[in-house]
Amino acid sequence: MKHDNTHDPARKYGMVIDLDKCTGCGACMVACMAENNVPFKEDETNKLDSITWLRVYRLTNNKSFPDTDICYLPRPCMHCGGKGDHGHPPCVSVCPATATDYDFNTGIVSQIYTRCFGCRYCMAACPYHARYFNWWDPVWPADMKESLSPNVSARMRGVVEKCSFCFHRYQLAMEKAYSENRRELEEHEYQTACTQACPAGAITFGDLNNPDHAVYTLKKSPNAFRLLERLGTNPKVYYLSEREWVRRAGDNYLENEPTTTTTAARAQHP
Repeated sequence: MKHDNTHDPARKYGMVIDLDKCTGCGACMVACMAENNVPFKEDETNKLDSITWLRVYRLTNNKSFPDTDICYLPRPCMHCGGKGDHGHPPCVSVCPATATDYDFNTGIVSQIYTRCFGCRYCMAACPYHARYFNWWDPVWPADMKESLSPNVSARMRGVVEKCSFCFHRYQLAMEKAYSENRRELEEHEYQTACTQACPAGAITFGDLNNPDHAVYTLKKSPNAFRLLERLGTNPKVYYLSEREWVRRAGDNYLENEPTTTTTAARAQHP
């Protein structure tokens, strides 16, 4: 396997989400909850304490009919890389319990539940609101407890949780590769649940450093952007859209800012 930087052979897993394909169906959200044992309440109307690792937002161009345009934006954890080649994501830098860490071999930001004591500093530091606090002990209806995934630990009350890029799937794929005397994974061997569940094929997942993976080419598209790039968090989730207003909304630009700023921001963080 070849990488785009011979001095940094580590994997760097990430996503490219085509917003022009996303229909907002929510299949990715359901797949994420089922795969990762995300608890839910009987009454989910109070969104202040509900848990959704992957949330789909509805964006609009704020124009009246017939010029109205709608876009749906799935937002998992961005798995930020931080500033510089060996930086840390904002959440990792503030955690006093080292309950969250950045893996330089995969680019994935982990969450260790047994270390977390619920101070929620990481939630305050995350600019993407991608972390959730467990305010209540999960109650699984009837025999649903028997259908929980054995590869993902169920979380207790009082800890923070978030998207892990289905890291348990990576571990299982690596175990299989080692048993076959291999140290590298094929692109199809490690895929997230949301990627496989998307009926529109809007989500692409893979190694951003590997030219053989689809995400390597997609991230270089002139229509690619990342959320809040001006913050320098270096997220590993890229978005695609041919609509200029969508790309500008992704970085929360004001209306009076020049349109060239978006291109400049992408050039600053290739």
